[in-house]
Amino acid sequence: MSSTVTESRPPAPPTLAWQGGADGRLVLLDQTRLPDEVREYVADDVPSLVQAIQALVVRGAPALGVAAAYGCVLAARGADPRAALEAGITALRASRPTAVNLPSALDRMAAIAAATADAELGERLLAEAKTVHEEDAALCRAMAEHGAALIEDGMTVLTHCNTGRLATGGIGTAFGVIRTAFEQGKRIKVLADETRPLLQGARLTMFELDEAGIPAALLVDGAGPGLMARGQIDAVFVGADRIAANGDAANKVGTYPLALAAKAAEVPFYIVAPTTTLDLTIHGGDEIVIEERSPEEVWGPGSTRPARNPAFDVTPHGLITALVTERGVLTAPDRDGIKGMMA
Repeated sequence: MSSTVTESRPPAPPTLAWQGGADGRLVLLDQTRLPDEVREYVADDVPSLVQAIQALVVRGAPALGVAAAYGCVLAARGADPRAALEAGITALRASRPTAVNLPSALDRMAAIAAATADAELGERLLAEAKTVHEEDAALCRAMAEHGAALIEDGMTVLTHCNTGRLATGGIGTAFGVIRTAFEQGKRIKVLADETRPLLQGARLTMFELDEAGIPAALLVDGAGPGLMARGQIDAVFVGADRIAANGDAANKVGTYPLALAAKAAEVPFYIVAPTTTLDLTIHGGDEIVIEERSPEEVWGPGSTRPARNPAFDVTPHGLITALVTERGVLTAPDRDGIKGMMA
């Protein structure tokens, strides 16, 4: 692993980019440095990629899926590439537990490997990883077109965490919807939650809003419900890291209280996520594993003070006005609705 500083901004480098052939490397935009410093992180083996995933150099459910696919290319090297691939998949699968896109991408890559001759393994895995990347970009574009129709001229919309191009292989999920509505000429204003403790909203979403020239203001965490009650927010758009078969959705911690407040204030609450984020193997949100991160993220590096630091919470499907996917807008998403959409 190595690092290089990119001097020019904006625009920042791509969120993920593969350099070279099957023996190449994955270059990530280091999101832990933004917005103050634009730095690229180079992953040239599985341990360096696992480190990047766990440290949130790369994050966001769709982007994690793309990174994991490229990680399989990094893994399948050496004297025994199949054994190395198996070990690499195991390490990548354990890197972060909540986002479903990561294990789904690994399963897809493992299936490709099983159907590929040894001599073609590296090239075939790279081709498939690039396809995963391209497909996610296409999913983002389709979601954005469907979701932009939900935003009317003059709206003030609230978003939480970061769901733009930094979190995906394309223009984003919820952020992609907002950006597309803005590019269609709709006059909108965005309120971006800080998203403590790591400030993905303050650091990353505001960075992307500035990059796109969208009028926006940073919102203190916890202020959204009060503004909704006072009629100052017209809609909420957020992403998801895993959605159960019944429509319950895990997203960045702080999403659930926004959904409760939106319900009370009769403000539409939209989840924007590709169908790759659906996990039809689990029945409800209580089965979703919630990642607990280090107390040091709350107190600061080196602190030994205790803290609960769940990275996600689960919003019950009954609080979700609609689920926006690449297939369209599913109102009141529940088990039957999702089953029908996937059919």
